[in-house]
Amino acid sequence: MSTVDLTESAFADTIRNHDIVLVDFWAAWCGPCRRFAPIYQAVAEQYPDIVFGKVDTEAEQALSAQAGITSIPTLMAFREGVLVFAQPGALRAKGLEQLIGAVRELDMDDVRAQLAVRAGQVDR
Repeated sequence: MSTVDLTESAFADTIRNHDIVLVDFWAAWCGPCRRFAPIYQAVAEQYPDIVFGKVDTEAEQALSAQAGITSIPTLMAFREGVLVFAQPGALRAKGLEQLIGAVRELDMDDVRAQLAVRAGQVDR
């Protein structure tokens, strides 16, 4: 699958309706973003079961602000609608593939339990 442009109106539905979603927050004027783009695209083509979204921070300023983007590129990973990774900076292909492997291996029941504890909803 190739990358898909995400807008504020499609962002939440995309996260909610797909098992794994990676999101690259970028801008055309950003040199590291331009260097990361072909890596992101090439890896996206190897994983057709994952949504590889791209958010243009210039065109989607409100969405970028809601996501707390302060540095670009920033990569986020969502699994079953839960943000499980967020980090500024570009990755090499191997690092991106390792991230995908780690996201696939997550025990989401455990992740949700940990989030509930942090939110004070459950005592451990």
